[in-house]
Amino acid sequence: MHVTTRQAVDPVRAKTLDTEGLRQNFLVDDCFRPGEIRLTYTHYERLIVGGAVPTGAALPLVATRETGTESFLARRELGVVNIGGPGRITVDGAGHALAPRDVLYVGMGAGSVVFESDDTANPARFYILSAPAHRSYPTRLLKIADAKRLDLGAPETANVRSIYQMIIPGVCDSCQLVLGITELAAGSVWNTMPPHIHDRRSEIYLYFGLAEGSRILHLMGEPTETRHLVVGDGEVVLSPPWSIHSGAGTGAYTFVWAMGGDNVDYTDQDPVTLQVLK
Repeated sequence: MHVTTRQAVDPVRAKTLDTEGLRQNFLVDDCFRPGEIRLTYTHYERLIVGGAVPTGAALPLVATRETGTESFLARRELGVVNIGGPGRITVDGAGHALAPRDVLYVGMGAGSVVFESDDTANPARFYILSAPAHRSYPTRLLKIADAKRLDLGAPETANVRSIYQMIIPGVCDSCQLVLGITELAAGSVWNTMPPHIHDRRSEIYLYFGLAEGSRILHLMGEPTETRHLVVGDGEVVLSPPWSIHSGAGTGAYTFVWAMGGDNVDYTDQDPVTLQVLK
């Protein structure tokens, strides 16, 4: 298991970064390597993000120095989204089959967690999110049909989208991890537009389902000091509390959003009008 660390960046320093500096600090582009678990420990709410791609033997989630605990989930909770082929996650000996876009929530205190693919020629790609936790909730397998669905946007603003809230109060309880999947309708390109910030939470975006050669233009930065990242399929953006997060694609795409912070209220956000953006 390979783990790297990303330090938090404040808005003053962010203004000084060039393109490569922005990518080194806010983009994770190597989550999914065949036969590996790769994780990034961030200093944004102590969130951990990464991926597991079992292409042979099963891949166990083991203790890591970064958490300072005897096991990975001793003081953490876990959310996993499968964006690849069918696979299985075994938690403390109980197996959970995950089809594409299924979500598994694993509560604090769970012991062994093992990732496997049903077909190593078409491996699962398990997208991993973890946040610190203060109490244990039951492990739950969530299908898209289990989600709370919100349909937003309009064709004239090219942002028709369906939001599937998965790990959220009323669907699946958690300590601080909030997670869901957003799918854009055909012909729409904008997500989360107009943008917003939420000073009490950090957010992480995984973009996937892009056609070969397609890209996302992800907007970030303070509302009056915007920057951008050009993002490919299977790449992750770390969004600090002070930064907007919005994007437009050159073609169809889907993304997983996940948050951690002071609360689990999905509506706790500060809107940013387009007139303010610079």
